[in-house]
Amino acid sequence: MTPSAGASASPSRTSARPPKTEATKAPPSRGSFPGAGNTGVPAGAKLKAPSSTVLRVQKAGTVINGVDIRADISVEANNVTIKNSRVITAGEWGIIQRANVSGLVVQDSEIRGDGSARLQHGIFNLGGNITVLRTEVSKVTDAITTSAGLIQDNYLHDPAYFDGDHTDMIESDSGPGSGQQLVIRRNTVVNTLDQTSAVALYQDFGVQHDTIIEDNLLAGGGYALYGGAGDKGSAYNVKVVGNVFSREVHPQSGQFGPVAHWDEHGSGNEWRDNVWADTGRPITP
Repeated sequence: MTPSAGASASPSRTSARPPKTEATKAPPSRGSFPGAGNTGVPAGAKLKAPSSTVLRVQKAGTVINGVDIRADISVEANNVTIKNSRVITAGEWGIIQRANVSGLVVQDSEIRGDGSARLQHGIFNLGGNITVLRTEVSKVTDAITTSAGLIQDNYLHDPAYFDGDHTDMIESDSGPGSGQQLVIRRNTVVNTLDQTSAVALYQDFGVQHDTIIEDNLLAGGGYALYGGAGDKGSAYNVKVVGNVFSREVHPQSGQFGPVAHWDEHGSGNEWRDNVWADTGRPITP
């Protein structure tokens, strides 16, 4: 991945229409899925005075707790934790894990654009595994960009559109590294635009593989889910199980439908128990 990866063209991103900037209707009840009340900075948490200085983390094992920052956080060491914190900024990223670094944990935090300039990536991973838990991300082009790690119990919603954007709330540009996997579990992921996706597995830099997408609420974009097929080879070990596709943004979940680029013949791929939110009826890719 490169800093401009979220806005690059690829064969699986060509079917988008001009985007809207707002949802067209109020969302229905989302049941027990994550939302504003159980993600982000916990109620009662004390934040430090806001800072506009870029925070570079260069010591392994550092814990960042309770910061309120109007700049980005650059993680340049292994096993860093960011929790109970707020990042409001513009530019290429809110939080970045640099290449050759692994183990970043972001939990119980809020990341969003400033509303006036583009924030390309809320969380941008150029390194190894990351973990993102109970975090709220909004007003961005791409909420979380990673090919490896655990993305669980987050609320990703209401992106902000700027000219030329390809908007994905969770985006993977290739399969994970050797011995790694990507798990996207129990998130609420709502892209209120006409493009591109709620969750996207692209083949910009390699074949998609070893990814689990399960028990999420998905809605919006051109398609709510891009399933990993592409021109670099057959996706494999991609499992999409138990997800709920909402019509709260578009009648077909995405502008054009719930899913595109699913590789039904890939070895180990599994599509099972994915249903419509309003009827409970199964979705066939």
